[in-house]
Amino acid sequence: MSETPESPESPESAASHNSPAPPVPPGKGPRARGASPGWAARAARSGLGALVDRLARPSHPTTALLAGAPKLWQRMIPYVVVVALTATLLPVTVNVLSNDRSVPGAVAAILAVAQTLPLLLLAHRPLQVWWITFLGAVAGALVLLAEPPGPYTVWPWPPTVIVGQLFVLLALGLRESRRTLVAVWLATGAAGLALYTLAPERGNSGALLLFVLGAVVLMAGAAVRERGVAQQRLVEQETISAEERARRTLLEERARIARELHDVVAHHMSVITVQADSAPYRVAGLSEETREEFASIAASARESLAEMRRLLTVLRGDGAGGERAPQPGLDRLQQLVEATVRTGLPVELALAADLGEVPSAVDLSAYRIVQESLANVVRHAPGATTRVSVRADAGHLSVLVVNSASPQPVSPLETSGTGHGLVGMRERVRLTGGTLDTGPLPDGGFRVAARLPLGPVTGAGPLVTPPEPNPTTAPEDSP
Repeated sequence: MSETPESPESPESAASHNSPAPPVPPGKGPRARGASPGWAARAARSGLGALVDRLARPSHPTTALLAGAPKLWQRMIPYVVVVALTATLLPVTVNVLSNDRSVPGAVAAILAVAQTLPLLLLAHRPLQVWWITFLGAVAGALVLLAEPPGPYTVWPWPPTVIVGQLFVLLALGLRESRRTLVAVWLATGAAGLALYTLAPERGNSGALLLFVLGAVVLMAGAAVRERGVAQQRLVEQETISAEERARRTLLEERARIARELHDVVAHHMSVITVQADSAPYRVAGLSEETREEFASIAASARESLAEMRRLLTVLRGDGAGGERAPQPGLDRLQQLVEATVRTGLPVELALAADLGEVPSAVDLSAYRIVQESLANVVRHAPGATTRVSVRADAGHLSVLVVNSASPQPVSPLETSGTGHGLVGMRERVRLTGGTLDTGPLPDGGFRVAARLPLGPVTGAGPLVTPPEPNPTTAPEDSP
C-alpha cells in the first residue's frame, strides 16, 4: 500500500504558520462576544441561588419566641397565640372554601389543613411554616381557578390566607435577617403577579393587599427584632465594661500595694547589704572564704535591689514620681484618728499596748485597712459613730472597724464609690495570708474585720466574700 505524497508547503504558507496571530481588538473576539450574555446568566443564577438559600435555611436556632423571658406566662404567650390562631382559622378556611367558593369538601379540608395547621409551629420554625402555608395558599388559588368567580370574591389570596400570612410574616420579621425578609417579600409578590397573569380577569386587590401589608408587617417585626438585639448588645457591653472596670481597679490596687511594699522589702535588703559589707570589719579573724561569702551576699542583695527598682519604675508608670516619705504603720494610727475626728466624725480608738513585734507588711496593711475604712465612713456615712480596735491574739493581729448608721438623713459626700476601698482591703489581706469579713449591720451600720498573721506567711489566706450590695444601700466600697 503506497502512501500519498505530501504536497510541499509554499514559502507564504510556512511564513503564515510561523508568524504570530494578529492581536484581537478588545470586545471583538469570540470570548468577548459571548461575555455579556454569559455574565448575565451567571448573575441571574447566582441571585436566584442566593434567594433560594435564604428561603431554605433559617438564620436563627429553633428556640421559641420569648424563650428568654423571666416569667412563665410571658414564655407561654407565643404558644397561646398560635393555638388560638390555628383554632380560629382552620374552621373558617374550611367554611369559606366549601360554602363560599364551592370547593369539594375533601379538597377544602386538605387546603385548610395545609394553610392553617402548620401555624402551630410558628413559635419555633417560622420559615418552614411560611414555606408550607405559602405553597398551600398557591395551591388554593390554583384550585379556585376551576370555580366560577363571585362578584365579591378576593383572588388569589382569600381573607383567611391574608390573615394567616400576616402572622407568619410577623414571626419571620421577629426572627430572620433582612435578606431573608426581602427574599420572602419578593417571593410573595412574584407568586401574586404570576397568578394574576394566569387569570387577569379574576385579579383584584388580593395580591396587592398581601404584598403591601406584608411589607409593613415585615418592617415592623424587623424593627422590633433589631431594637431587641441592640438592647441585648448594650447590656452585654455594659457587663463587659463593668468587668473591665473591676479588673482595672484590681490591677491598680495591686500595683499600689506593690509600690508600698517596695519600701518595706528594700529596707530589709539594704540592711542585709550593709551587714554583709561591714562583717569583715566588725568581726575579726574571718577566713578568706568567709570574706568572699559575705561579699557574694552583698552583691546578690545589691542586684536584688536594682531589680526591684526597675520593677517599681514599671509599676509607677510614665510621669509618676516616687514617694519620699516612709510608709506608715500602727504607730501612726493615733494621728490618723485625730485627723478624722477633726473632720467631724466621732471615732474611738482601742490600740493594744502589747502588740509585740509586727511584720512590716502586716503593719502597713493594718494601717491601710483602718485608713480606707475611716475614709469610707466619712464619704458615705458622715457623722456616724465609729470604733476602731487593734489587738494581738494567738499569733494574729485583729483589726476591727465598726460604724453606726448616720445620725441624721443627710446626703453622703459621695454618691458612688470608686471601688478601690474593699478591693484594696481584700488584696492586702490576701498578701499577708489573713482573712477579711465585711458587711452591713442590722442597725444600718457597717463592719470591717481583718485578721492578719504575725508569723511567716505560708500562703494566701482565704477571703470572705462580702454579700451582694443592696441597690438601696451605699456603694460597694462604702462601710
